[in-house]
Amino acid sequence: MKRIGRGFKEEISVVLRDYRRVLCLALLVICVSPAIGQEEEPAGGGENASNPLASVTNTDLRMQYLDLANDRGRVNDLFVDGAFMINPKLKIKYELHYWETNVTGSSKSGFESAVVKVIYFPKEGIRDNGIKYRVAVGLDLIKDFDNLDKGIGMGADQIAPFAGIALALPSGMTVIPLVQQFLSVSGEDVNITAARVIALQPFPKQRWLKADVIIPYDWETDTVPAQAELQYGVNVNQQVALYVDGLVGLGHDRLFDWGVGVGLRFKY
Repeated sequence: MKRIGRGFKEEISVVLRDYRRVLCLALLVICVSPAIGQEEEPAGGGENASNPLASVTNTDLRMQYLDLANDRGRVNDLFVDGAFMINPKLKIKYELHYWETNVTGSSKSGFESAVVKVIYFPKEGIRDNGIKYRVAVGLDLIKDFDNLDKGIGMGADQIAPFAGIALALPSGMTVIPLVQQFLSVSGEDVNITAARVIALQPFPKQRWLKADVIIPYDWETDTVPAQAELQYGVNVNQQVALYVDGLVGLGHDRLFDWGVGVGLRFKY
């Protein structure tokens, strides 16, 4: 395991500087958006499935385009992202990713990975200050489809234990800090520790905004390929929601410069 030295500290400084820019943008949108349609109350009566620690059942059909850093090409990621509750304390999330990319110099496509995430909620409640909380621990099982020769995936099957907490503030915003460790069980060596913070704010007219920042440290390469995402969505009705994503890579070690995405959500 490599020692974290001056290069890592400099990279963290760059990532945090870029993170402040993303945070300022998110706060600007949060402050401006409630002024639109103030005659209606914020969406309520259920948790938003964009919160990975929400007790919900949903299936999302998503597409994201990523412009890779250092002119390495593009990735079109088409994937299914869903979840269902086994019981009030146990949730299963699942993902299936299919890529089209030109990182090898020509267009290649194939399945990238399948993910099964098991989430257990050992405790939840309300603190004296009115903040609701839900503690979560769990494990990701990540199956790689062995398409690394096409520039697709990481070339490794992985396990990734994690822990986090969802904090529902009296203002309506939900904040979710998480930490997760990714380890390879076969294929290429993977050893990544990732810190993640999600902020989810509901708005009038059944809309929401999510900010999602991930800062991973790759112990194999001494790099910090950080990223941030802003998601803006609307609940069309009780069963359907639509949303758009904006993504940006952070720091010198970023994997992509920018990205955009769209999603269609079915709620059950």
